[in-house]
This record gives sequence, C-alpha cells and structure tokens, in this order.
Amino acid sequence: MNRKFVSKSNRILRKVLNSKDNLDIIQDFIEAFLEIEIKEIKLNSYLESKSKNLPAEENFGIADVRVKLEDNEELNIGIQFIDGYYAQNKMLLYYAQIHSNQLEYQDNRKIAKTITINMLDFNYLKSENYFNKIVIPSKAENVIELYVLELPKFRINVGEMLDKKNAWMLYLCGRTNEIGQAIEEFDKIKKLDDLLKNYWKNETME
Repeated sequence: MNRKFVSKSNRILRKVLNSKDNLDIIQDFIEAFLEIEIKEIKLNSYLESKSKNLPAEENFGIADVRVKLEDNEELNIGIQFIDGYYAQNKMLLYYAQIHSNQLEYQDNRKIAKTITINMLDFNYLKSENYFNKIVIPSKAENVIELYVLELPKFRINVGEMLDKKNAWMLYLCGRTNEIGQAIEEFDKIKKLDDLLKNYWKNETME
C-alpha cells in the first residue's frame, strides 16, 4: 500500500478529500473503477458529522457521496479501506450505514441504489482478479452491490497501456518504481498526492 496512507488510512483520506474543492478526485476514482460517467456529485456529510462519536472499530469510510449519471440515475456511493479483521462484517456494516443514512437527509431525495468500493491491502477472495463485484440478493432492495479491490493481486504487464484504472492502482499500491508515471500523467492523482504531502508536512500529534 502507498505509505502516504498508513496510520488510520480512512481517517487521513477522509480529512484530505471531504471538501467540495476535492470532489473532482473522488469522482475521477469512482469513474475509473465503476466505468460510469458522473454528471453531478455531492458529499453526504452525515457520517463525518457523527464520526467523533463512533467507537474506533466503527469509525471507517473515506467518502460518502451522492452522484447523478448522464441518464439521470442517482447512486449512493461509499469508499473505504478495510484491515484484516472481520472483513466481511465491515463490508456489510459499511454498506448498511451508507444506505440507511439516506433517511437522515432532509432534502426530499429518493432512496437510491447504494454501491460501496472496499479496498483491501491483503488477499481475501478466491478470485485471481484484483477487482471483483459481489452481488447479494435482498428482499428490501433489488441487490446489495459491493466492489472489492485487493491491492496485492494487482499486476501490470510490461508495455500495457497506463489507463486511468491502472494509474490509480499503481498509486494505491505505492510501487516506487512506477508511481511517478501515474502522478505525472493523471492530474487528479497528482492533486491527491500533493494534498497528502501537505497533510503530512503539517501533521501534528492528536
């Protein structure tokens, strides 16, 4: 994993990314992995507003956003890192939080389909693919949709095109001999890298 993320990765990235000025980074990441085009994106601030009252084991999640696609479909999307303990429970609990929090907003929004992207710094699923979609049937909803991104499984072949998804993976994995190209060629990744550098430069003990 990229060493700029160490020490409570979700908290650090949440502090860095959860502002209107940095929604373009979150949008770029989501579009790369879900292969969708986002017309509008806005932060759902409910989880952040109560994060100080959550016990450490429940204080997770990088971003919780509401997006509108080109066809006007709306999605509720959450992004989180997961450590090696109780991974399945954390995926389902996070999904439940992101989905049910829609009831807390007072803007007459309709309940939208929820998707979560779960990043793991360890191998968890039997699949050899580093990026997998898990669909769980649900009586209340059509499906529960979870995406699992396992960093150790990512490989890029020599000469393979560096598209946006591969660039994000190189950056997330933090492979020092390849990360520079991702930063150089993709402006949103460079913006995040600069934000993290500034964060660590100004970080104080809490």
